[in-house]
Amino acid sequence: MAANSNSVRLDPDQPLMLRDGTITYVDVFRPDGAGKLPALLQRTPYDKSTPHSRGYALDAIRAAMSGYAVVIQDVRGRFTSDGEFYPFVDEMNDGYDSVEWVAGQPWCNGRVGMFGSSYVGATQWLAAKARPPSLGAIAPGVTASNYHDGWAWRGGAFELGFNLYWTLGPLISENWRNLSTRLYLSPAQYEMLIEAKDNLLGSLSHLPVRGNPDLEGGIAPYYFDWLDHPEYDGYWKAISIEEAHSEITVPAFNYGGWYDIFLGGTIRNFTGMRESGGSESARRGQRLVVGPWAHSAIGGSVAGERSFGSAASSAYGIDLHGQILRHFDHWLKDEDNGLPDDRPVSIFVMGENVWRSEDEWPLSRAEPVPFFLRSLGKANSLLGDGWLDRDAPSGGEPPDVYVYNPIDPVPTRGGPVICDEGVVPAGAYDQRGVESRHDVLVYTSLPLERDIEVTGPVTVTLYASSSARDTDFTAKLVDVRPDGYASNLTEGIVRARCRAAELTAPHIEPGLVYEYSIDLWATSNLFRKGHRVRLEISSSNFPKYDRNANSGLPIGSDVTVTSALQTVHHSPELPSRLVLPIVPRDSR
Repeated sequence: MAANSNSVRLDPDQPLMLRDGTITYVDVFRPDGAGKLPALLQRTPYDKSTPHSRGYALDAIRAAMSGYAVVIQDVRGRFTSDGEFYPFVDEMNDGYDSVEWVAGQPWCNGRVGMFGSSYVGATQWLAAKARPPSLGAIAPGVTASNYHDGWAWRGGAFELGFNLYWTLGPLISENWRNLSTRLYLSPAQYEMLIEAKDNLLGSLSHLPVRGNPDLEGGIAPYYFDWLDHPEYDGYWKAISIEEAHSEITVPAFNYGGWYDIFLGGTIRNFTGMRESGGSESARRGQRLVVGPWAHSAIGGSVAGERSFGSAASSAYGIDLHGQILRHFDHWLKDEDNGLPDDRPVSIFVMGENVWRSEDEWPLSRAEPVPFFLRSLGKANSLLGDGWLDRDAPSGGEPPDVYVYNPIDPVPTRGGPVICDEGVVPAGAYDQRGVESRHDVLVYTSLPLERDIEVTGPVTVTLYASSSARDTDFTAKLVDVRPDGYASNLTEGIVRARCRAAELTAPHIEPGLVYEYSIDLWATSNLFRKGHRVRLEISSSNFPKYDRNANSGLPIGSDVTVTSALQTVHHSPELPSRLVLPIVPRDSR
């Protein structure tokens, strides 16, 4: 039940000791004069005292007024807390210790939940993996299920824009006082770091990626460790969430965005826990909310240069904070608030710009429909002759050919990114500038004769050959308005040597045709009558991903780069295709 007092007290900088003796610090918000309450814990690397930490994922004052003690902690090595910060590896034990410390405080009734987004979502899942007995529920937002594929890497490509921005900015420069005190770093080093941060595009362009001088000197050893582990090995398996779903016993309120860099993991955590969670309450207590949001704009109505209306907004449409509190009210306060009767999935259908509740994800009524790549051999750019067709090629069609030059990569234009907004903004943007390039193959359907809803996983099967021993192939799904505006929806990448999970870094044979499966994760979009469906195929998306040097050498060895001649096939024997989950509109 809610506290009777209308005032909230703040007890800042309370010491919390971890099992190895490291002292971390927490701020505690609680209703003034209240007795023992359930507690909500946020474990953050982003400074517990900021308005972002106190109000973005869940408003601390609102939660306290709703009858919770709210605890916000600087994780080890960050801001006020002692110790050394190394992403992910300490969060299981530290999370366990922190939950149990909170549960044992005189103002807590022994029941604890956790909340927060992004890395703060990771601290929740890793704590839940450790199974502290007092943890009753979590609310992780815009976070991953696998810190290899879907965080540091994707499809075998290094998430360069995110990894370097995150390391230079939030992880190092924003924590400089703590870091410099521990490592005895000089003001001159800070000035060099800020210069690199302000010249981020230059830092992103540095080759080889492994030898970036801005991060040398031991200030970010984890960045180089990520590069040293390009495959899913023991380094990553030790901190994997999706491999531990059967060990996790708590209900989770998962929320994400169609333009979020961690969308794939948000969905996989929901589906994995629904299927194999470690308790009945964990399996039936999973919730999934996905809006038209980019990572740093959760609960907003605008993603990039596209507005989705007030319904998309947490302020005017969906009350995201209220839904999270309702989740905790049921699982931590035992309130009979109807939560178990709710449909577990809530998605925002872009194009129609409405929220819709569902019983499952993916939707069983969605039919996987292939759209085949077709051309007369010149699908290069918007001026080419590529088209998407429901009918597969019935005769010989010449393949499409382009040259991928790593020195002049296809630029990232919006999409699911986390980076300096001045360098690579996230969200929906007009793609016609990208599509004007000769190294981008463009396949576009005829104008649609009726509305078509695409909701669910999106994949591309590509039959392609390359003159290189290793290279990349990218794919992007686009909604084209009648006026030509081309709005990106979702995208994916595959590195040739990572084309098959069971193989270990195999090189490809130049000129040999291989089948590539490109996972575009998912979307929910109503393609309106008169709109067209478009697919872009290329070999780079920079600086979101590192540039493949086409050499076949490890990423850290790519000092020189070479161009690659890429050939995309579409014939009866090699039917390259886009597969869209189409939802019958008359069966809703």
